Amino acid sequence: MTTRILPAVGDPDAARAIVSLLGRLPDAEPAPPVGDSTSLTDMLARLAAESLDELPEVVLVHERIGPLPALELIRDVALRFPAVGVVLVTADTSPGLYSAAMDSGARGLVALPLVYEELAQRVQAAAGWAAGVRRHLGHGPEAAFGGPGGTVVTVSGAKGGVGTTVTAIQLALASAASGHSVALVDLDLQGGDVASYLDVQFRRSIVDLAAIRDIGARVLQDAVFNHETGVALLLAPAEGERAEDVTDRLVRQTLGALRQRYETVVVDCGTQVNTANAAAIESADTTLLLTTPDVVTVRATKRMVRLWDRLQIRKAEETITVVNRHTRATEIQPPLVSKITATRVARTAIPANFKELQGAVDAGRMQDLEAKSSVKQAMWALAGELGLVKDVQGDTKQGRFGAGRRHGRAK
Repeated sequence: MTTRILPAVGDPDAARAIVSLLGRLPDAEPAPPVGDSTSLTDMLARLAAESLDELPEVVLVHERIGPLPALELIRDVALRFPAVGVVLVTADTSPGLYSAAMDSGARGLVALPLVYEELAQRVQAAAGWAAGVRRHLGHGPEAAFGGPGGTVVTVSGAKGGVGTTVTAIQLALASAASGHSVALVDLDLQGGDVASYLDVQFRRSIVDLAAIRDIGARVLQDAVFNHETGVALLLAPAEGERAEDVTDRLVRQTLGALRQRYETVVVDCGTQVNTANAAAIESADTTLLLTTPDVVTVRATKRMVRLWDRLQIRKAEETITVVNRHTRATEIQPPLVSKITATRVARTAIPANFKELQGAVDAGRMQDLEAKSSVKQAMWALAGELGLVKDVQGDTKQGRFGAGRRHGRAK
């Protein structure tokens, strides 16, 4: 797919250098540069009035653009044209400016003097962002991914040890047991344990897709492990250092391909925020954030929610918090968690009965967790609440949260 790039550069020499380098990018279609902020916003407004599809996927904003300062211009473009990925081009690569650029809505920062590899990476990431937004809005070639089925649910933890992987596995098993075709993706790239919990020894992982430009059904078939439970597993790399090979572009493309093939896609995002799982979270239909009812973890949950919001990954009101290891005796109950974090809290709380899990965890066979387990019953009830299971007539249950954020709308 061609990426249309519009440079906003006031300095003629810098403009020539940027256009020359953009011309070397594969599948790139650079437009003639605009020389000031007013011309940029006027052009984008004119294109948007014709159609969302007329907008460029990426806008490059040079640090010396005027008359509006670069960060103010980025904020204006991000607010008025959210389907455009904005990248700042600057000689200042300090953490302070990087943070300010992200807060303003930039999707990346490229250092001066320009380096081809860095420019290509940032443009590609911003284009992936734009494609994801347009897909949720029902535009662009990837819009078909948001059709019936193909629901993507991400599961993240506020901190380590809150039960993220167990919950992701049980949601996938519940959906598969009800008759859905299901894929489970392990995006806890440096410490993923999905394979260990399901007694799987499989050498391939999501890293094997990194060098492939067109991820289709045949490619997926070679990369996934078809588990005895009927769940297709796309695992994290065995070597944690290879996590760097999993880019946000790869994640978006992979999830798009999985949407086409499976009715439910559950993604274990672990507890760290990186470009890979951020791409999954921001493009998911439903995002879960697990917490436990204690002060330390609830504070970590609040920090995570704010971080996602600052990075424009996911708004608080679009996040569903799940309370794990819940007891009625604790002072921190789900309504308080909702108030502190400003998120919606799942009606289903998972009880604090770890002893029920111990045997299945030690054996590495989470699929053998007994049906009478109160923990399993709660997690499967959560799957129903999220609309991930079918009823006896074969229709997908529309739970309290439905299908989540489909086509860019919170439901």
